[in-house]
Amino acid sequence: MISFLGLFIGIILLFFLIINTKIHVFPSLILVSILVGIMAGLSVDDVLVAVSEGFGKTLGSIGMIIGFGCIMGKFLEKSGAAKKIAVCLIRLVGIKNVDVVLGLAGLLVAIPVFCDSGFVVLSQLAKAFSKETKKSMVGIGGMLAMGLYITHFLIPPTPGPLAVAKFFKVDLGAMILGGMLLSIPLFIISVYYFRYVGNKYPDVIPNIEEDLKNLPSDKRQKAIDIIQKSINGNDINNLDFYNQEELPSAMMSFAPVVLPVLLLLLNTVLQVISIELPVVAKEILTLLGNPIVAVFIGLLLSIYGLAPKITNEESTEIIESAMRGAGLIILVTGAGGSLGNVIRVTNLGQEIASFVISLKIPAIFVPLLLGALMRIPQGSGTVAMVTGGSILAPILPTLGLNPLIAALALCSTSMFISYPNDSYFWVVTRFSGLRVETSLKTWSVATAIIPICASVLLIVINALFFI
Repeated sequence: MISFLGLFIGIILLFFLIINTKIHVFPSLILVSILVGIMAGLSVDDVLVAVSEGFGKTLGSIGMIIGFGCIMGKFLEKSGAAKKIAVCLIRLVGIKNVDVVLGLAGLLVAIPVFCDSGFVVLSQLAKAFSKETKKSMVGIGGMLAMGLYITHFLIPPTPGPLAVAKFFKVDLGAMILGGMLLSIPLFIISVYYFRYVGNKYPDVIPNIEEDLKNLPSDKRQKAIDIIQKSINGNDINNLDFYNQEELPSAMMSFAPVVLPVLLLLLNTVLQVISIELPVVAKEILTLLGNPIVAVFIGLLLSIYGLAPKITNEESTEIIESAMRGAGLIILVTGAGGSLGNVIRVTNLGQEIASFVISLKIPAIFVPLLLGALMRIPQGSGTVAMVTGGSILAPILPTLGLNPLIAALALCSTSMFISYPNDSYFWVVTRFSGLRVETSLKTWSVATAIIPICASVLLIVINALFFI
């Protein structure tokens, strides 16, 4: 009973420290890990050993992947590759489906780029298309935001799902494939939802003239010329405030995102399907499909392919900027591993699992409820996934849940719900030019509907194939 009480007090204290004090989530997680261990009966020395071992073991396999992914994402952002991806998709799909295009661009870009940064980078495109097509930014910006949002929570190497896959010992390729398959119906539901609310709020169209004033004089006139051509009825494939000649090629823009994912998926397929290959070929494919190597290849492609003309000093500056952001995520992820290890060594996980089983609720509801409970009070989806994953990992074998289903369930409900305590809520609201009440009625509602739909899908899949 004291162990349960210790964990409960620890979680409440964690929320209090994050929400109401100046203490960041990283030291908060370490402090809570120590408190939980002591209240579970461990000596101070044993608690400190458990905390340090959990931190080290967690980062031993995914720390480099997070770092490489953050650097790759920064080059995608700085080089204009994210914008190029959107422009290429608009040529394929057409301007009439601009909301779908921006949503797809968001799905791709958010694999290495954080959803906040991705929305800031692509929001100018969304505003331009909204202005020229006379479609509400509620619908167009909402689809861009949701495309980024879905990938951010479901597809590694984004840090949240990457950490959960590590905690639950899920193969990274399987996690990517599962996240992609689950994303498809969620994306389709999002298209219908945002088209509905876009029609309901048709007057929210951004003022591009204000954006034009902030452009350098040489680019301002070019942007005005492009807009004028589109107003006169010409094709708006290249409607953009950016100099198209300065953007990377289409192939190089897609390659750093797509190639690592393909290598990881290939490695997973080779492990599942027995194919006789020469020893050398098998070793090469295994090496290339290793998560660290695959993401590192994407990193090299982003450095040398997306920004070939920048100086060594500029490249170093971009990498160091990315590493500053990566350091925060790495520390939080490692601290989540500390909490998970404390729960593991105290056998608290087994006690929690026994208690949950005694309630006779379906096991699938445990990660579904845990994700939402971790997210709602403190607002950060990454913190919800890392903390929820660290708590759930020790009890997962006893619950009898398929690790992949459990990982997707936890990540899905960690989306629930984006409202004013979430930084992404403000990014979407401000950069879309929406009023707060409009964003609450549209974007926040969407971030409740999508995880609920994901939960229903996972409950059905679990019932049909894993029970």
